[in-house]
Amino acid sequence: MKRYKVLTQKDKWFSGKFDPQNLENAINAYAEQGWRVIGCATADIGGFGSGRQEFITIMERDE
Repeated sequence: MKRYKVLTQKDKWFSGKFDPQNLENAINAYAEQGWRVIGCATADIGGFGSGRQEFITIMERDE
């Protein structure tokens, strides 16, 4: 059985602001728990009067 995790900028690692170093730190920390990156993408998030792009990382591990 596989489990999946989705990391976004709302994850505790980013404090709402994207930083590539924080992403690397998060991926390495999750890798120590057996997670591996299987994909990534950006998403356009609409908002009141403005929108933003968010980086999404998809991870999986065997259970």
